[in-house]
Amino acid sequence: MIGYIILGIIIVVIIVLVLWFVSIYNKFFSLKNSSEATLGQIKVAMKKRLDMIDQLLGSVKSYAKFEKETLEGVTKMRSSVGSAGVGDLNKIEAESRSVLGRLFAVMENYPDLKTSQTVKTLMDSIKDIEDEIARQRYTYNNISQQFNTMLETIPSNIIGNMIHLKKLDYLEFEDENLEKAPKIEF
Repeated sequence: MIGYIILGIIIVVIIVLVLWFVSIYNKFFSLKNSSEATLGQIKVAMKKRLDMIDQLLGSVKSYAKFEKETLEGVTKMRSSVGSAGVGDLNKIEAESRSVLGRLFAVMENYPDLKTSQTVKTLMDSIKDIEDEIARQRYTYNNISQQFNTMLETIPSNIIGNMIHLKKLDYLEFEDENLEKAPKIEF
């Protein structure tokens, strides 16, 4: 009878140890998978940010080019009006109608098109994505902290070492690069 009790206690202890091992093992891999998923979200957000920056650059370049060409053309036409002869005035009139036609065409295609508003909208979108990246980075670093703490504390470190887990790296973006606006030249 005592033999059965001892055997029962040993079986219960083994079951408890196995369940404890499985619990810690699952917690490690739950945290690892969460960190990978969060890192994936950061990558998606960073790609979105890069796409938005590309759109911003394209918008700024195209509008700046359009406005610069238009302004230069109008300024040139304006300065030449005073000394223009009849033939020159016809040429200036045709050029000014051409500029006006292009301007109306752009406005018809994009009725709410305003360079500063477009740029502002894109900048706001980029800021929103920056905030998303910051939130995801915070989440990732918290998950990494939990994982790393488990790897360094008893008794979970025993299981972590048994299955050869390594600490997760933290995301540390250089703050000085985030504070400086990128230099955009045309």
